[in-house]
Amino acid sequence: MLKLETTIEGKRAYFGDVYKMFRSNGYALCGNWEYDRGKFDMVLCREGGETIYVRVPFNVIEGELDKASAYLEFRTPYVIKHVVNTGLDWDENSLLTTTGFNQFQEPLDRDGNITDKSRWEAAGEQEVERVVTSMDKLKIS
Repeated sequence: MLKLETTIEGKRAYFGDVYKMFRSNGYALCGNWEYDRGKFDMVLCREGGETIYVRVPFNVIEGELDKASAYLEFRTPYVIKHVVNTGLDWDENSLLTTTGFNQFQEPLDRDGNITDKSRWEAAGEQEVERVVTSMDKLKIS
């Protein structure tokens, strides 16, 4: 995991105001969110079974995340690499794996070693700052 130096940390916004903006910038709401916290993810690179993501975590400081009125505070973003098994997984999901890929497989390594760290730090920081620019245009604090 590579922590990024950006200006998003500490910014606050309503979920309803930033959700579409993050999506339009290529991010998705990470599927394992909780009512009091979550992350926006964006794929920086995908090759074979390796995916490098930039993640922008946040806490919900008022309300609950399933509502547009949830008030968020962004935390320190980071870059992470997942390594997944691209081979067949012969278990109860074998129908899904006959194509050689099971989207429900656990990553072999959730925090894989990232080579060329300065490249991915720069790429992640650039992507997060692009979102901050969009937030500034919407006058989000």
